[in-house]
Amino acid sequence: MSVRISPSKSSAVKIQFVLSDAAYSGPVSAVGTFNDWTPGKHKLVKRSNGTRSVTIEVPAGEPVTFRYLGDGGVWFDDPDAHEITHEGSRLLV
Repeated sequence: MSVRISPSKSSAVKIQFVLSDAAYSGPVSAVGTFNDWTPGKHKLVKRSNGTRSVTIEVPAGEPVTFRYLGDGGVWFDDPDAHEITHEGSRLLV
């Protein structure tokens, strides 16, 4: 699992959520403060390099809390996040 943060052309920041295909066998989406915790809105798409990913854009300086939601209602956090709280993985962008 990993999270990549990069600047965008505006005053926003791009966040790429990346999982290896082996991390979870079914569909996975990134769910959090950036999409009002809406399941399925940001589905991770399989890539040819053995990973799956999705990229979002958020305002710079805004903390982001998120979790991954797997098929069947399985929630899990990203150990590469800046911190993990009882609310989920947290990024300071």
